[in-house]
Amino acid sequence: MEKFQVGDKVNFLNATGGGVVKKIIDTRMVEVTIEDGFDIPVLMSDLVLDFRSQPDRRQQVVDNVQKEIQQKQIIEEKENEAARKSTLRRFGRNAEEEGLYLAFVPQDQQWLLTGLLDVVLINHTEADTLYSFNIKEEEKYINVDYGSVAPHSKVVIESISRDDIEYWCEGYIQVLLTQEEADFVYHPLHAPFSLRSSRFFKDGSYVESGVLGEKAVMIKLSSVIALKGTDVDFTKLMKEDNKKVVANQKLVKEKTAIDRHQTAPGEAIVDLHIGELVDNILGMSSNDIFRTQINYFKKMLESAIANEYDKVTFIHGVGNGVLKNAIIEELKHYDNTSNRMASIMKFGVGAIDVMIKEKGA
Repeated sequence: MEKFQVGDKVNFLNATGGGVVKKIIDTRMVEVTIEDGFDIPVLMSDLVLDFRSQPDRRQQVVDNVQKEIQQKQIIEEKENEAARKSTLRRFGRNAEEEGLYLAFVPQDQQWLLTGLLDVVLINHTEADTLYSFNIKEEEKYINVDYGSVAPHSKVVIESISRDDIEYWCEGYIQVLLTQEEADFVYHPLHAPFSLRSSRFFKDGSYVESGVLGEKAVMIKLSSVIALKGTDVDFTKLMKEDNKKVVANQKLVKEKTAIDRHQTAPGEAIVDLHIGELVDNILGMSSNDIFRTQINYFKKMLESAIANEYDKVTFIHGVGNGVLKNAIIEELKHYDNTSNRMASIMKFGVGAIDVMIKEKGA
């Protein structure tokens, strides 16, 4: 049965004409003022609403539907936001020192080197935090998230695929901490971070986190002690922090020697042809050329070992085999390395793969 309101214009179902609802008598009957001016009682079941004369009523129906959709979207957004945030295992076994951390957590804890990674900001302090998370893209910083995190809680910034790891290896995190009552002042945190993408493809990089209860690549942004200060030393410590930030920024921009030859996470290709190493070979003897090549080989190999590369392919060329034999002889002096002929399809017979193992492996 259709519901009516006072003021609705209605038509009779079983007779011509109609009128306007003047009064709601009960749940079954209304009083209608007909065109002649008389008021008559009519069963609701014998009436139909004249929608042609009720444009506002139609719009009200549309508005109500839109309002329901908007309310549903708001509820979903709140639920999604709540799902991103959760509390820490504050008193978990081997819990980390109180402070702020950045963690990369594999969603599949059994297969650490595959699947999605959660980028997590950890607030392991007594303070509420406001944060801004930025990643470096070329020469700019792009803000990917900002918001707040409750004390001893975490927030998932983003879930990323392994293919996107390199875009999340360098960035900048800013944090403000506040408490309702405290006898000290928290310093703002300005923390640049920089990681090698190859780190995410090694089992040993993932350690058990006490506060997360999961294995993750953990980066300590700051201890809580370092963020506490007083009115007296606040300005002095801020200046010291700024100097550290500048120093860290310089370190981030510096690349290691092997990085210029990187072709994939943990891998590089180094061409030892003399034309790739020097601009002009005029006046160089055969011995000079050989010493330049072998010295560059050792420099790149040592850089790769120091920076935890997995494999470096050295292109030595065919020639008379002197450089290749010298490389094989030099490799005997480096522990945790092995070698094999590089892909013939890709390099012919003029290249050698040097595999670097982790210490103790």
